[in-house]
Amino acid sequence: MNIVKKIYCRAFQTVLHLALPFLPYRNPVILRSTAEIPGVLREQGIDSVLIVTDASLSGLGMTEPLCGVLKEAGISYTVFDETVPNPTVKNVEDARALYLQNGCRGLIAFGGGSPIDCAKAVGARIARPKKPIAGMAGILKVCKRIPYLVAIPTTAGTGSETTVTAVITDGDTRHKFTVNDFPLIPRCAVLDPDNTKGLPPFMTATTGMDAMTHAVEAFIGGSTTKSTRADALRAARLIVDNLPRAYADGADMEARSAMSEAAHLAGRAFSKSYVGYCHAVAHTLGGKYNIPHGLANAVLLPYVLHAYGDTVYGKLKKMAVAVGIADQSTPAPVAANAFIEKLEQMNREMGIPTTLKGIRREDVPALARKAEREANPLYPVPRLMTAVELERFYYDVME
Repeated sequence: MNIVKKIYCRAFQTVLHLALPFLPYRNPVILRSTAEIPGVLREQGIDSVLIVTDASLSGLGMTEPLCGVLKEAGISYTVFDETVPNPTVKNVEDARALYLQNGCRGLIAFGGGSPIDCAKAVGARIARPKKPIAGMAGILKVCKRIPYLVAIPTTAGTGSETTVTAVITDGDTRHKFTVNDFPLIPRCAVLDPDNTKGLPPFMTATTGMDAMTHAVEAFIGGSTTKSTRADALRAARLIVDNLPRAYADGADMEARSAMSEAAHLAGRAFSKSYVGYCHAVAHTLGGKYNIPHGLANAVLLPYVLHAYGDTVYGKLKKMAVAVGIADQSTPAPVAANAFIEKLEQMNREMGIPTTLKGIRREDVPALARKAEREANPLYPVPRLMTAVELERFYYDVME
């Protein structure tokens, strides 16, 4: 990367970092059960909601307890269950139309990152009816309060219930873009491990490693704060200790509960401190090939950390110490590589591959350019890379 662009990127990131204490971040109100939702909605004067979910969760009957408590409380609801993995602009528009047709006054997102991101984008479109969702891509382009949003995560991974971000895909071009603004932070989040109990083992693994990616990228970047560093380290320790347990025994509710906390902490960390090239590349793979985001992150993370080299040794040593695989006397390069090896070991033991199917060599240059545009200058990565340098990651994971 040429010196002028490097200076621009680092200056942009420094300004955002200095502005952090003055930006309107907030944490959602935390509930521990869906049974608490009607009381919160009544306090807000909301008597009709749109539930945004997906067909698999709806088909398995996982939304029925939520619908039951709403019905018992006299709160009307409409269900939109057409959200796809990597939610599309069409999903957003269809759900928005349903919201307006049924006179809804609030939103409930039920699912993983896809339904939660879709619900956030629906809220943005309701707040800004004359602006297409693609026109809100980037940062601080919503700028209006969205309808009251309750997020109920059914995975312990994305942390979307506490972030400023919605990730949406253009269904025609397969371009994946992010909308980042403070009104998108859900007002309320339900962290009930019972909602994650039915998650299949492989999804438990990949969404859990997605949370690890959030924690790691937030911690090693250049825009950390005391609170985001603490959240990231706590999340990493919880994941190392509990993800293998949740993977091995989906009914281990202690492990499930710990993973819900870890995902939330990691989401809170990266919402303020951002992510890095692992996410930028993963987003392009999800947009182009519909590769699940958690899987892409899990596979990419060790490769990206190795590529950062000595720029992350010091910080990865702190993570290694935090998760109990090194101590203060361990040399930084040794501890850092031990941490990366731990990630690779966890992936291997949970059946996560080292490569991804479907990537076409001829697509790589264009995908790398998209990843570079997403990451630079926004993401405060340890080492800046050009699109040409980012191509290596696609080749690394190509099957």
